[in-house]
Amino acid sequence: MWKWLFLGFLLHVSWANAEDKLSIYVWSNSMPTSTIKAFEARCQCRVEQSFYGDNEELLAKLAAGAKGYDLIFPSTFVLPALIGPNKLMPLDKNKLPHSKDILPTFLRVPYDNNNTYHQPFMIGVTLLGYNAEKLKAAGVDPSSWAAIFDPEQLKKIRNKVTVLDSSRELFAAALMYLGKDPNSGKQEDLAAASEVIRKAKPYWAAFNNDSYSRQLANGNIWLAMGNSSDLFQARREVKETKRKFQLEFTAQKEGNEWWMDTTAIMRDAPRPDLAHQFIDFLLEGKTAAAQAKASGGISPVSTAAPFLDPELSQHPVLNPKPQDFAKWTLMRAYNANERRLLSRYWTSIKVR
Repeated sequence: MWKWLFLGFLLHVSWANAEDKLSIYVWSNSMPTSTIKAFEARCQCRVEQSFYGDNEELLAKLAAGAKGYDLIFPSTFVLPALIGPNKLMPLDKNKLPHSKDILPTFLRVPYDNNNTYHQPFMIGVTLLGYNAEKLKAAGVDPSSWAAIFDPEQLKKIRNKVTVLDSSRELFAAALMYLGKDPNSGKQEDLAAASEVIRKAKPYWAAFNNDSYSRQLANGNIWLAMGNSSDLFQARREVKETKRKFQLEFTAQKEGNEWWMDTTAIMRDAPRPDLAHQFIDFLLEGKTAAAQAKASGGISPVSTAAPFLDPELSQHPVLNPKPQDFAKWTLMRAYNANERRLLSRYWTSIKVR
């Protein structure tokens, strides 16, 4: 009898452990192992991660019917594409006590201004990272988007440049270079941006979302359009490995896109209880600071400030002053017609 009771106990424990799993679909390189391990220890559960490299990839997979995810991390401008089709679960604010510590700048963003479906996760800026010695020698100024769009500049660094493989972000940068609204969805503006991209494309080494920071850190690439968090990590790698060049990143004088990745729970989430726990864990001051330190992101949480390293707190991009932040633009959601128009231009650019 005891044998069967013990076997039953083992089966029960095994079943419980199998069920205590949080499944998250998250940006590549955005979630440090330390964060995952700390939460697993707290909740006595397992966190299973799947990764994507672009918001369009996230939307496409969900549209194709992907199931089983508890928590996803969409950028703000794609929230309407998830809220409209009823793919997200309204958050239970009673289970998120640390949401009171979110900085006002990062609350009430468009598309979900009562934070019904999302909470801020990490903020960053799309800008240029560069090999300081190589660009100085070439006479290329990385403080302007001309560095990746002006053929006269690009001739000096041909095949040493990568840009993001993201239609929305690349077109936004081209629009800023032209002095236009980076959120414009007008056909004439997108056509002008498309022409800028076409003329610059022959000088680029690649469209690259995944390995540009490594390519920059090992010296293969001299200039990369990327995210501040990826470029922060690349700069840290250059310092730690004592490479014989200096890697920097800077904002552009024409303006930049700032982005905010969020946390949101899928409506059909198998474990919404664990998902709420994980969101609140990410909003704790020490966790948020550790997240910022590991990823190089801008924390949305006020209580993270005392725990930030000087490398973050003293950097003009990673801890921007209000007047600097005011120069940056949060991407809005395109409507269906604008998305189709952008997709046509993007397809034409990629196939040539």
